[in-house]
Amino acid sequence: MRLLRPLSARFTRIVSVLTLAAWVGVTGLLVHRSYIKASAANLATDLARYGAEAQWRGIYYRGEKIGFSVGQVVPTESGFEMQEDGRMQIALLGADTVATLKTVARVDSRFVLQSFEFSLDPGTGATRIAGTVDGLQLTLTVTTPTSTRTETRTLAEPPALALNLGRRLAAEGLRTGARYQVQVFDPATLSNAPMTIVVGERELLRLAGLPLPVFRLEMQFAGLTATSWITDTGEVVREESALGMIVVKEEPDVAPRMAVSQRARVDMIQAAAIVPQARHRIDDPRSVERLLLKLTGAELPAGDLNGAGQTALPSVDGAQVIELRDPRTLGPQPPDPDVSRYLAPEPLLESDAPEIIAEAQTAIRGATDPRVQAERLVRHVNALLEKKPTVSIPSAKEVLRTKIGDCNEHTALFVAMARALGIPARIAVGLVYLNGAFFYHAWPEVYVAGPGRGAHWLPVDPTLNQFPADATHLRVARGGLEKQTLVLPLIGRLKIEIAEMQLAEGAIPTLIGAARSSTVNPVPLVTRPASGGHSCGCWRDR
Repeated sequence: MRLLRPLSARFTRIVSVLTLAAWVGVTGLLVHRSYIKASAANLATDLARYGAEAQWRGIYYRGEKIGFSVGQVVPTESGFEMQEDGRMQIALLGADTVATLKTVARVDSRFVLQSFEFSLDPGTGATRIAGTVDGLQLTLTVTTPTSTRTETRTLAEPPALALNLGRRLAAEGLRTGARYQVQVFDPATLSNAPMTIVVGERELLRLAGLPLPVFRLEMQFAGLTATSWITDTGEVVREESALGMIVVKEEPDVAPRMAVSQRARVDMIQAAAIVPQARHRIDDPRSVERLLLKLTGAELPAGDLNGAGQTALPSVDGAQVIELRDPRTLGPQPPDPDVSRYLAPEPLLESDAPEIIAEAQTAIRGATDPRVQAERLVRHVNALLEKKPTVSIPSAKEVLRTKIGDCNEHTALFVAMARALGIPARIAVGLVYLNGAFFYHAWPEVYVAGPGRGAHWLPVDPTLNQFPADATHLRVARGGLEKQTLVLPLIGRLKIEIAEMQLAEGAIPTLIGAARSSTVNPVPLVTRPASGGHSCGCWRDR
């Protein structure tokens, strides 16, 4: 499962978020969610194009260096080409992960976006997102090692990328007190969303011991806040997010130094875990029939909090109250008139691809009932994929090709295969309880009939091999990577109290003693099979 990993603002908005994921998600407005094991030769080749005027920056998480980025602006006949590369090294589920990303934005003389190219490679082949802007028309081309898809969208206003935003504001003239709302396109989530920017006072920022006049910008995007310091020409020299990520200008010989201290090897997934306040411990989430949760510190976004075993109840003493029930105990549900929209292919859910259709048919061979087919798909996807933390733009076809991934990859492949069989399916994102804490997670919902009742939305979890999913799945939103960003403002703020818990008949609750560590123990690893394979946290059958 990918548990959203907190990253920072400038890069994340291009790859977002990833998530969570932890997806690596994951977070902020500064740092991308892009991970790859890049060779030294590839690294040298990628960075060779950057000249003496390039801007180098170090990337820090909670005071420890975890990476760097480099960017430059090259004049062209019609304006400028903005180039940026970045690398990060972080710990995920106990293993070091090296990240890389590439972005090129072509802009006119006023730094208005004309076209862009973005690539992300998790080590199994690059996913490339290219876009061309023609007025309010945005033409997108998504290229993976196995396919290319193109679509055209009509936008409400011309988009910007995080990469060209500072220069574009400077071209318009920075002035204290100015307020902007700009539509920022995120290639990783293929979504356009508003960013609010307020220009603060002019300040003197000391870099390398020298004072530098800058403007302080306060930014809000997708519920997140970040602060950026930029020069009169729009060069970003420092950025900070509330999640502990800092990007700061450094000398070219200092920025690429990637030695990561032991203290910096903090697992970002574990850092985002939420240990609930509870009177009883949940030893077996499968035995839970009902949970009543009180949420404080941050508010879940409205819109997707009800349905499929989850109900938002009236607030109590300022706390959001969410009731979770085991889907197996639910009665008949009203039909969904909008269900047909969850049958169509999407750019990264290629349910019409021949290989997806063929794999789905293999998974359900001999089964004709949609509910039985859905369960076969859960078991098949769980067995098919090697459980491995992956920061990628999950394409169902790529997941099927590589057979590697975390919860995002399991979910994307399941949803595409279900749709290929004519079973409506969609993505849910939120948190799941595991080994003493709630972790950020993604899972599917399928529209199937239950015993003695009509068709209804049923949460399932191929990552954890659950059909249906247990009652500890707390949904925050429904949708792909563009919806996962809604989870990011919760990280480090959300607090959960288990106010009530009802277990299945015969289950025995375990009372939590008064003396209790406030830290989360590492999630136990799956036992490595004798024949080899990958051991990974969070993917136990439950």
